[in-house]
Amino acid sequence: MISSAIVGRYANALADVITGASGMDAAQAVRDLRGFEALLESSVELRHALASPAVPPGRKRAVVSRLAQTMTLSKIVRNFLLVITDHRRAAAFSQIIDAFEIILDERLGFIRAELRSARELDERQRTKLTDELSRLTGKKVRAKFEVDPDLIGGLVARIGSTVYDGSVKGQLETLGRRLAAE
Repeated sequence: MISSAIVGRYANALADVITGASGMDAAQAVRDLRGFEALLESSVELRHALASPAVPPGRKRAVVSRLAQTMTLSKIVRNFLLVITDHRRAAAFSQIIDAFEIILDERLGFIRAELRSARELDERQRTKLTDELSRLTGKKVRAKFEVDPDLIGGLVARIGSTVYDGSVKGQLETLGRRLAAE
């Protein structure tokens, strides 16, 4: 496992290049990276070959270059993949992409929110929740919605380390703690 400091350095370096004078569309960079990640996840042989010290670095570079060409990845993403490969960080590729997306969102003025609800929300409800969280935080919100039937009813929103629990389950647990304390 690679330390979060090292992951952060790679993610920051890529964000510097993408948001700098490169002129590259950040969303396209994320799509390219996620596409390569999906390829990496789908092939055990490829993961092992890129992580193995027994495979010569030149051969790894050739494989990554060929895959980048086949996938028509941007030059910046291809070069980043080669750096990751050269420095034997392929095992941390997913972590680096996750960190990169978070850093990119911060630089572009977005904040991430994870919203769990007891049932599927329609588009109107999602928009209203996202707008309200944007108003509360003062930033544009990138929301990730998921259904959690254990909540019974209501919603739980997590923004960074702050949790807003409006679920029936959370309210019942709070009530239980209050009753136990009396």
